[in-house]
Parts: sequence; structure tokens; C-alpha cells
Amino acid sequence: MNKRRLRLLVLVGVTLTAGGVMALGVNALVKGVDSLLPDARRISTFNRPGTVTILSADGEVLQKLGPATREKVPSGQMPELVKEAFVAAEDRRFYQHGGVDPTGIARAMMRNLSRGSVEEGASTITQQLARTVFLSQDRTLIRKLKEAALAGKLERQLTKQQILEQYLNYVYLGSSAYGVADAAWIYFSKTPDQLTLPEAALIAGLPPAPSVYSPLVNPELALQRRSLVLERMKEAGFIDAGELAEAKGSALQLKPALPKYWNSRAPFFTGWVAQELPKVLSAEQLEVGGLTIRSSLNMAWQEEGQKVIDGSAYGGLEGALVTVEPGTGLVRAMVGGKDYSKSQFNRATQALRSPGSTFKLFVYLSALKAGMKPEDTVLDAKRCFAGYCPKNFGDRYLGQVSLATALQNSLNTVAVSLLQQVGFDKVIATAQSLGITRELGRFYPMALGAYEQTVLDMTTAYAAVINRGVYVPATPFEEINGPNGELLWSRRVDGDKGRRAVDSPIADAMVWMLQRVVSGGTGGAASLGDRPVAGKTGTSEGARDLWFIGGIPQLTTGIWLGYDNNRETGSDSGAAAAAWGRYMAVVVKDLPVLQFPPKPVLTGTFKPTKQAKSTFQPGRPSDLPTPGEDRNSPEPSQVAPPSERGQDLPPLPDLPKLPAPSQAPRGGEPQAAPAPVTPPPQGNPSFPVAPPPVAPPPMAPPPPVAPPPVP
Repeated sequence: MNKRRLRLLVLVGVTLTAGGVMALGVNALVKGVDSLLPDARRISTFNRPGTVTILSADGEVLQKLGPATREKVPSGQMPELVKEAFVAAEDRRFYQHGGVDPTGIARAMMRNLSRGSVEEGASTITQQLARTVFLSQDRTLIRKLKEAALAGKLERQLTKQQILEQYLNYVYLGSSAYGVADAAWIYFSKTPDQLTLPEAALIAGLPPAPSVYSPLVNPELALQRRSLVLERMKEAGFIDAGELAEAKGSALQLKPALPKYWNSRAPFFTGWVAQELPKVLSAEQLEVGGLTIRSSLNMAWQEEGQKVIDGSAYGGLEGALVTVEPGTGLVRAMVGGKDYSKSQFNRATQALRSPGSTFKLFVYLSALKAGMKPEDTVLDAKRCFAGYCPKNFGDRYLGQVSLATALQNSLNTVAVSLLQQVGFDKVIATAQSLGITRELGRFYPMALGAYEQTVLDMTTAYAAVINRGVYVPATPFEEINGPNGELLWSRRVDGDKGRRAVDSPIADAMVWMLQRVVSGGTGGAASLGDRPVAGKTGTSEGARDLWFIGGIPQLTTGIWLGYDNNRETGSDSGAAAAAWGRYMAVVVKDLPVLQFPPKPVLTGTFKPTKQAKSTFQPGRPSDLPTPGEDRNSPEPSQVAPPSERGQDLPPLPDLPKLPAPSQAPRGGEPQAAPAPVTPPPQGNPSFPVAPPPVAPPPMAPPPPVAPPPVP
């Protein structure tokens, strides 16, 4: 008896040991297999390949491109009706199986054989989620095995509710609808919690063949699928016979809508994002897609900028606006025109316009770099330069004036005289150091803005001066994340840190002079009360281009107004300055009041170029305050009115042709518009290639010109 009991105990012990070893082996095998599979918790950051999501600086969605889920239902908020419809239609034993359902496979086989067609699939909701997120749609045995293994891992790492919610947020439901929220909006213009029983059943019937069953494509097939789903909901006990009959008898009441975020909330800006993206990511990264871009855009400022341009560019006028953060180069707002739906031509980045007197920034900076000081005087008098005879507004001339007063009153003869004394090469080098890349010819009209520039480039140059001489290229990017949430690019790590373009004392002196333009000169309409503002107006010949570029220590904004066909506006640059003031008055409300650096004491000595007959006189004239005086005090009454009142760029002499017509120093001549481009197809945006611009109507070319006398 004892021996029998002993043998029994040994047998039990061996059995338990073997079972334990087997369990350990199975557990080890499961862990080993799991280690080879992706982490199921990555589902929360899933982005489909080829998708691009562009966010504003504070995380608001600006646009979603490609096969993206445009709106997700937050965890715990998926309506029960929707969950019941999908469980009944796709996986009625969802809450009983562990990822793969042998019973469901057998039932589907029997039903399909008896009906002679494939009416029911065998993949569970868990398997479908695994396939969507981690695998391809290839119909191979290897893929099916991986799918089963991943389904098991999903069941071990996530709850049933998490699996179902993620599935309902990612499943493709036809007509560019990825997820239930997208489908509810695209088919019925509703949110998921607003769906009725027949609407939820219709959407739940789409997954097996979404492109075929879409009610926008085949309404009759969609109704047939809806009836089938309703019957399964009745079989599963989710609805009763009365609800079934009523739902089956309801009409297909579609109310189609475009997918949310299909159209950009800031289309001129996101179009520029598309153009800039290949500069920071590789071709392979762009091809894989699944990108999430946190951009620099402040959406509230963008909306205010669009409102100001719309209100300032009356009638057929157009406008553009750019706001740049000087220390980082981040573009916080970009308006490229009044109506993107009518013209995709971005006047902030693509339009080449005469900058008028805003170009004087580079001339005066070059003079300061060469040794001049704001208080030094030059002669303002009527004169010609190698056959070129600029005029001040009203044909008024002030005699000996300081550099600061000449800039404040936008005196044209002084700007051209400074260009002659400093030399073309130094002015061109200064402009290039501040990001001006277009060719600049060695002709005197250059001083008054004869060479066309973009609003973005000019604004970024002014931002560098406000940034105490450090030029930082403009960028729309803060961070870019890849398909799995990994950081691909960061401005703080990978971005351009900028370069020293102008010594800080020179930049500070220039900013001090630009403040006088606003406090007592041509830019008075841009004043912001107690905030210091530094800026410059600009008007091309015939007032065809109206500019104001200026800033406070934290932000620099450029505004341009004009006609696409380059006709005269009948206004002056005060309109641009006033628009700037209206925009910035709103933008700065939440920004602290900061002061610019004080006027520095410059110690350089100026020597004019050999060919120039100097009109320069060192010293401190009476028209400048001594250190410690109120720098915002008005100019003495004997100072004549500013020269810029609608024409600070007089007609130019004949100039030679250059290889590129748009680069010719035409100044006040009619501007040739960019060649017309076929507009992109609407409703099907692509990325990363930006939509081509719709250019303004072309103008007749200017008459041929003869070369001027050699300067």
C-alpha cells in the first residue's frame, strides 16, 4: 500500500514537473515570439505611410495630407451603438476569443460554402487592427501567421476596449475616410455620437470592400450591406425586431462633406512648408511619410494677418504679410494674398516686387559699416549721378542733414549719394550677408529699390538687424517626427543657428535710426503707443508697390500692397504702415514691452570711394538729440516734409538688359508677372510637392532700353 502510494506520489510529481516545465517552455516560447514582434502600445502613435500632418506652433492641426485619420474619437467616448454595429458585422465573438477565433473561422467557412459566395470574413477585429498598423495587405501564408501572432500580443498588452477603439479609429471606410469619425463626417456631416442606428449600420458594413460599398459610389450595394449588418445586430441581441424593421425601412439620407483638415487652415503657409520640407529631410524619409510636422505658425496671428490684408487690399488690390521671430527665424504668420481659392500664387514668397525705400536699409548699413555715424551729415541737394537724377518728394531738398534725418525723411538723393560714396560692392555685400540672393546690378537706382525682392527675404533681412546683426534664415519648422513618433529633425538641434552679418553696434545704430522713422518720419502710421517700433516705408515709382517693414524686439513684420498687374495704386506707403499698425496692435497684446538697445557710440572713420566726390561732413548737427535727450521728440519745424508720399523712386534712365528679365533694374517700369501655371486639381492635394501657383495675368513687356552712361 505504501509502495502504491509512493508510486502515485512520484507519478503526480513527475506529471506536475513535466507540466511546469511545459508551461515554462510555452511561456518562454511566447515571450521569445513576443520579443520579435512590434510593441503593441505603439498603436497610439500610429501614422500611415505617406501621411503628413502639419500642426501649428501650439499643436492645432493645420492640414492632413495622404491616407490619414483626420479625426479620432478620444478613449472612452466611442458610442456604444457604433461599437455594437461593428462587433455584430465584423467579429461577433470579439469579447470571447484571444485574438484568433477558430469558432469564427469554422462558422465563416460553413456560411460561405452554403451561400456559394464570400459573405463573412474570418479575421477578427484584433487581426484586422494588427494588419492595419503593423503589416501589409499581402495575401500570403507568412503574413497570416504574423497577423495571428501579433493579434495574440495585442490581446496580451491591451484591453478589449482599447483594441476596439483603436480599430474604429483606423479602419478604412471608403471615400478617404479613415476611422469612424471621418466616415460619420464624410457621409453624413455628423460626429459619431450623432449617428442613428441605420447610419451606424451602414458605416459598419463598409470594411470588407470600402471602395465598392461606399454609399457615394454604390448606394444600392451600401443599402444591401446595411440590411445585412442590421440583421446581425438583431441576431446578436443588440436590437429588437421593431428597431430592425424601422431601420431597414429608412431612406439613405446622405449629407456628404469633405474630410476634415483636407483643406489647409493656412494654405499659403502650408504650401511654403511643402517647398521647404525637402531641404531638411531626405528623399527616403519623404517617401516613407507618416510625418508629423510641428510648424512655427501662430494661428491666431495668421488669422489676424489675413483679416488685415483682406481689409487693406481693397478692390483689385492684393497684399502679402510675413511675421518673423528675429532670434530664431521662425515664421509666425504668412499671408500670400486675399483668396487662396482664386489664386494660389504666394505673394509673400514668390512675387518679385520693387522694395522701394525699404532697400535703403542696406545702403545706410553699409555707410555705418564704412565708418559713418547717424549724426554725421551729408548734402541733400538736387544732383545727377552719371546721368541718373533722383528726386525727393515734392522736389524739396534740405541741404546739410544728418544720416538719421535723411533716413527718417526718406531722402532719395542722400541714399543715392551714399551708394556712390560707399561703393556698389559694399552695398551688395551687405545685402547678400542679410539673405538677399537675387542678382544686384551696379547701377544707382539700386539705392531706391530698383531690383525686385520678395516680402519674405526683405522681412528676414530687417529681422537680422533687429536681432543685433545676427542673420537667421526664415524657417517654418519647429520639429518633425517620423511614422513611429521618432524625432527626425529639430530646430534646436538641427536648425540653422544663424551667422553674424553686421556688428552689434552698427545694427543697434541702424535700429535707432529706424525708430526715428516711426516716431517722427514717414512711418508714423505704424506707431504702437508706448512700444518702441523700428521700421521703414517703401514706395516704388507710381506707387505701384506699397511697403512697410518693421518690428519690435520680439517680432519683425513686413507688409506689401499692390496690384498683380503692376498698375499704380493711387495710394502711398502710409497705407502699408497703417495696415502694419493695425495688425501688430493685436499681435503684441500678450507680449511684454521690451526696449531696443540704446544708441551706441560709434568710433569709425569714413573714407569715401576714390571715384566719389564726398558730400559727407563728420560732426553732430543740431537736428539730432544729444545723448540723454528724448529720442522720440519731433523734428524741428524747419525740416521739410518727408520725401516719401507716394513716389520715392522717380523714373529711371534707360538701363541695359540683363539675362533674366525679372532681375533687371527696372525700378518704376511695369513689372512682368510670372508665367501662367496650370492650377492644381482641387480636392486631391499632394505632398511634399507644393501646389503650383496661379500667377497673375502677364503684362506686355516694357519697351527696349539703351544702356546708360557708365557710373
